[in-house]
Amino acid sequence: MSPRKRRIDDPLWKSILEQTFSHFLRFIFPDADAVFDLSRPFDYLDKEFEQLFPPESNGKGVRYVDKLVKVYLNDGSEQFVLCHVEIQSSKGNGDLAERMFHYFYRIWDRYKVPITAIAILADENEGYRPAVYRQKFMGTSLRYDFNSYKIMDQEESVLRANENPFSVIVLTALLAIKNKKISDEGLKAIKHDLYDEMLNRDMDKDTRQGLYDFLTYYVSFDNEEVLGIFEKEIKTKIGRSDTMGTQEYLLDKAEKKGIQKGIEKGKREEAIAIALEFKKMGIAIADIAKGTGLSIEEIEKL
Repeated sequence: MSPRKRRIDDPLWKSILEQTFSHFLRFIFPDADAVFDLSRPFDYLDKEFEQLFPPESNGKGVRYVDKLVKVYLNDGSEQFVLCHVEIQSSKGNGDLAERMFHYFYRIWDRYKVPITAIAILADENEGYRPAVYRQKFMGTSLRYDFNSYKIMDQEESVLRANENPFSVIVLTALLAIKNKKISDEGLKAIKHDLYDEMLNRDMDKDTRQGLYDFLTYYVSFDNEEVLGIFEKEIKTKIGRSDTMGTQEYLLDKAEKKGIQKGIEKGKREEAIAIALEFKKMGIAIADIAKGTGLSIEEIEKL
């Protein structure tokens, strides 16, 4: 059996980081509540980040997403949090450490705001653990350290014991790495297990919906009919019939993110990429057109 192919990892990671960002900060930084004013809303600087770092091909064998977020500290000052998620990497390619340093000095040069950076490594390369960038020449040296979190290094039992909702996200990614070759029935059992883990944690409705979408779609079933069976079983488990699917969720995110405006600004390729992923999921073409702003004819040709 060949390794299972994941679908739409990038949109899922981007969405779940926004939906769980306070939990994410607490997960990465044990003293988050003492440092950050988590009662204030976060400012997601996607537009500003894109102006500094225009979208480009990640390179062969390298896939990642980035989030730049403005947060407030308890003393009232501002700070930036840069989160980089490396979904797939190839040793020797991508040069994450150099890229993280590049991010740092460009952001600092533009905003002069303190930055903490976190690289979440969701890849499967055993020896890939970049956490520092160095330069040295003729008595001049530079060292840039950043936070690095390797998902495949984490202990499943520790994640299950962690009450933070973000631990379910990490557990989902970890089990995807550990169970690359598994039947649809086995995968469905894992998703039920993850759903139960989610139910065991306190969180608001929006966060719970985001986690449900993530654990449901992070790894796809070979037979799409099994997805429908899983969703029906979840509805039965919770005694409800209105569980929102990721189709509606991602289409709503696409509209809120202004994909249609993006087309007007030359971001047509991004809209096409999203439409292609939606099409693979079996979403109705009319709904894809509504969410991305592309025409039905364009989507049919993808």
